[in-house]
Amino acid sequence: MQLPVDTFRNPRKPRREGRAVTVGRTDDVPPGRGATVDLEGGRELALYNVGGQFFATENFCPHRGAPLADGRLCGHIVECDLHGWRFDLRTGQCLTRAGKDIESYEVLIENGWIIIIV
Repeated sequence: MQLPVDTFRNPRKPRREGRAVTVGRTDDVPPGRGATVDLEGGRELALYNVGGQFFATENFCPHRGAPLADGRLCGHIVECDLHGWRFDLRTGQCLTRAGKDIESYEVLIENGWIIIIV
Protein backbone atom coordinates (compact mmCIF):
# COMPACT_ATOMS: atom_id res chain seq x y z
CA MET A 1 0.00 0.00 0.00
CA GLN A 2 1.45 3.35 -1.02
CA LEU A 3 0.74 6.36 1.17
CA PRO A 4 -0.19 9.68 -0.46
CA VAL A 5 2.64 12.15 -0.83
CA ASP A 6 1.98 15.64 0.50
CA THR A 7 3.01 18.40 -1.85
CA PHE A 8 4.27 21.73 -0.59
CA ARG A 9 3.81 24.71 -2.92
CA ASN A 10 6.73 27.08 -2.39
CA PRO A 11 5.40 30.66 -2.17
CA ARG A 12 8.95 31.99 -1.65
CA LYS A 13 10.46 30.57 -4.86
CA PRO A 14 12.04 33.39 -6.90
CA ARG A 15 10.50 34.19 -10.25
CA ARG A 16 12.76 33.55 -13.22
CA GLU A 17 13.76 36.97 -14.54
CA GLY A 18 17.26 36.39 -15.95
CA ARG A 19 18.56 38.93 -13.45
CA ALA A 20 22.00 38.71 -11.79
CA VAL A 21 21.88 39.09 -8.00
CA THR A 22 25.08 39.41 -5.95
CA VAL A 23 24.43 37.52 -2.71
CA GLY A 24 27.74 37.54 -0.83
CA ARG A 25 31.37 36.44 -0.78
CA THR A 26 32.63 32.93 -1.37
CA ASP A 27 34.13 32.99 2.14
CA ASP A 28 30.62 33.38 3.58
CA VAL A 29 29.71 29.73 2.84
CA PRO A 30 32.28 27.15 4.01
CA PRO A 31 32.87 24.00 1.90
CA GLY A 32 30.33 21.27 2.60
CA ARG A 33 27.69 23.70 3.87
CA GLY A 34 24.46 25.26 2.74
CA ALA A 35 23.09 28.73 3.49
CA THR A 36 19.76 30.48 3.10
CA VAL A 37 19.83 33.46 0.74
CA ASP A 38 17.12 36.04 1.41
CA LEU A 39 16.01 37.92 -1.69
CA GLU A 40 13.72 40.91 -2.10
CA GLY A 41 10.01 40.36 -1.71
CA GLY A 42 10.44 37.58 0.86
CA ARG A 43 11.83 35.15 -1.72
CA GLU A 44 14.54 32.63 -0.74
CA LEU A 45 17.16 30.39 -2.27
CA ALA A 46 19.48 27.78 -0.85
CA LEU A 47 23.17 28.21 -1.70
CA TYR A 48 25.68 25.36 -1.33
CA ASN A 49 29.46 25.12 -1.42
CA VAL A 50 30.57 21.71 -2.70
CA GLY A 51 34.37 21.67 -2.56
CA GLY A 52 34.63 25.28 -3.75
CA GLN A 53 31.96 24.89 -6.44
CA PHE A 54 28.71 26.77 -5.73
CA PHE A 55 25.14 25.71 -6.49
CA ALA A 56 21.77 27.36 -5.85
CA THR A 57 18.30 25.83 -5.65
CA GLU A 58 14.92 26.83 -4.36
CA ASN A 59 15.07 26.52 -0.58
CA PHE A 60 12.05 24.41 0.31
CA CYS A 61 11.47 20.68 -0.12
CA PRO A 62 8.39 19.95 -2.25
CA HIS A 63 7.34 17.21 0.18
CA ARG A 64 6.54 19.21 3.31
CA GLY A 65 8.41 22.52 2.91
CA ALA A 66 11.48 21.96 5.08
CA PRO A 67 14.38 24.35 4.29
CA LEU A 68 16.89 22.56 2.08
CA ALA A 69 19.73 24.92 3.05
CA ASP A 70 19.66 23.12 6.41
CA GLY A 71 19.87 19.68 4.79
CA ARG A 72 22.79 17.27 4.77
CA LEU A 73 25.22 17.49 1.86
CA CYS A 74 26.88 14.45 0.37
CA GLY A 75 28.79 15.52 -2.72
CA HIS A 76 26.32 17.09 -5.15
CA ILE A 77 23.31 15.72 -3.26
CA VAL A 78 21.32 17.48 -0.53
CA GLU A 79 19.08 15.45 1.73
CA CYS A 80 16.11 17.13 3.39
CA ASP A 81 16.36 16.90 7.17
CA LEU A 82 12.63 16.31 7.64
CA HIS A 83 11.95 13.09 5.70
CA GLY A 84 15.13 12.33 3.75
CA TRP A 85 14.11 13.38 0.26
CA ARG A 86 17.27 13.80 -1.87
CA PHE A 87 18.01 16.27 -4.67
CA ASP A 88 20.87 16.69 -7.15
CA LEU A 89 22.15 20.26 -6.72
CA ARG A 90 23.38 20.42 -10.32
CA THR A 91 19.97 19.83 -11.89
CA GLY A 92 17.36 20.02 -9.12
CA GLN A 93 16.28 16.45 -9.90
CA CYS A 94 14.54 14.69 -7.02
CA LEU A 95 16.19 11.31 -6.47
CA THR A 96 13.45 10.16 -4.09
CA ARG A 97 10.21 10.76 -6.00
CA ALA A 98 9.79 11.11 -9.76
CA GLY A 99 8.31 14.44 -10.80
CA LYS A 100 9.15 16.28 -7.56
CA ASP A 101 12.17 18.19 -8.88
CA ILE A 102 13.17 21.60 -7.54
CA GLU A 103 14.43 24.64 -9.45
CA SER A 104 18.17 25.09 -9.73
CA TYR A 105 19.79 28.42 -10.59
CA GLU A 106 22.99 29.38 -12.34
CA VAL A 107 25.77 30.58 -10.02
CA LEU A 108 28.71 32.72 -11.14
CA ILE A 109 31.81 33.66 -9.15
CA GLU A 110 33.48 36.98 -9.97
CA ASN A 111 36.41 38.24 -7.90
CA GLY A 112 35.23 36.28 -4.86
CA TRP A 113 31.61 37.48 -5.14
CA ILE A 114 28.74 35.00 -5.55
CA ILE A 115 26.23 35.98 -8.22
CA ILE A 116 23.02 34.01 -8.80
CA ILE A 117 20.95 34.35 -11.98
CA VAL A 118 17.29 34.45 -10.95
